[in-house]
Amino acid sequence: MDAVIKNFPVGEENSGRPTQKEAEDAVRVLLRWAGDDPSREGLLDTPSRVAKAYRELFSGYELDPEDVLGRTFEEVAGYDDIVLVKDIPFYSHCEHHMVPIIGRAHVAYLPNGRVLGLSKIARVVEIYGRRLQTQETMTAQIASAIDETLRPRGVAVMIEAEHMCMAMRGIQKQGSTTLTTTFTGAFKSEPAEQVRFMTMIRGRG
Repeated sequence: MDAVIKNFPVGEENSGRPTQKEAEDAVRVLLRWAGDDPSREGLLDTPSRVAKAYRELFSGYELDPEDVLGRTFEEVAGYDDIVLVKDIPFYSHCEHHMVPIIGRAHVAYLPNGRVLGLSKIARVVEIYGRRLQTQETMTAQIASAIDETLRPRGVAVMIEAEHMCMAMRGIQKQGSTTLTTTFTGAFKSEPAEQVRFMTMIRGRG
């Protein structure tokens, strides 16, 4: 992740992207708008800290899932059953309020002669998580990236997450969880495969 942060483009060469200074100035405006004084001691370094944090939190824009998923393995000794990576933690941000989404992703696919390195699946979740998101979009993006790159017999994705826009503001309902799913291929056309996926996630398979 450090390399990604260092290479995050800033400055005039970024096709219109604001400079580091412009980002920090925007933070100062928000601090004043919130009612505080950006010049007081405790806030002097806050604009640069916020800009640095945002570089990391939104570094998914600088990464291409296809690059991460590009390397696959064909020596699978005939294995063609479900490959499931569950309980992948992620932290994202709601595109409507820019407050955190905290959750877990469960991702499975049915191989079609090739498999992925298991860490690649978690990496794809991280890439899409480090963007402004809706949970529905993120669920579909993960499934689509794996489906288009690996061409398996099917992909299944479930995301369970708590949205701070519901917990911290608005109706302020802490602890509520949103669940979304996307299925492609055999997982979409064969209900029995969906049942197996759900059973394995719940730890009974």
